[in-house]
This record gives sequence, structure tokens and C-alpha cells, in this order.
Amino acid sequence: MGMAESKVIPFGMNDQMLSRRIAEVAKDSSKVIILPHAKQRMRQRGVLLTQVNQVLLKGRVVEHAHRDIHGNWKCTLEATIAGDRIKVAAALQEDPAGDFVIVITVMN
Repeated sequence: MGMAESKVIPFGMNDQMLSRRIAEVAKDSSKVIILPHAKQRMRQRGVLLTQVNQVLLKGRVVEHAHRDIHGNWKCTLEATIAGDRIKVAAALQEDPAGDFVIVITVMN
């Protein structure tokens, strides 16, 4: 296997790198996937999709960056949006065709 064919293995990601990457991907709302569990929690807690998107774009990390069981980088972000403190557990799914942000759950 030549150098051109070798797959790049990413090193660890810190909180700042992950939150920056999540915000970058989340700018395109079509790249944000809200899992059914998160949708249910949003309804229960009266959290709007626009608020979740703002947390993805501007939130600070409150649960450190780590790999989940699927190998994706995951963290929990928090921000105060329209007077409500909201936490979003999100994972970055890296894909050669384009990365996605997966919203796992929403808390307030």
C-alpha cells in the first residue's frame, strides 16, 4: 500500500477542536440529524429546533470530548438561549462524503 492509498488516522480531538468542528458542520442544517430520542426530549422540555441549533453553533463543552461506542467523537454542549439554559449531547459522524452532527439528547 503506497502513501497515496494510506488512510489518515486522526489523532485525539480536544474540546475546543470538537466544538469548533460541530459548529462548522451545523452551519448547514441538512447536516444535523436529530435522533428520535432527542426529538421526544425536545417536546417534553419545550426546547425548539432553533435553540438546539444555537447550542450547536455557540455552546461551550460541559462533558468532555470522547469517542462513543460507534467510534464517533461526542460531547455535551451548553448555552443559554432566549433565557433558557440548554444542553445538547451531540456526536460528530465523520464521513468521506461529508460529516454530520448527530443530536443524541437535549436537556435543560
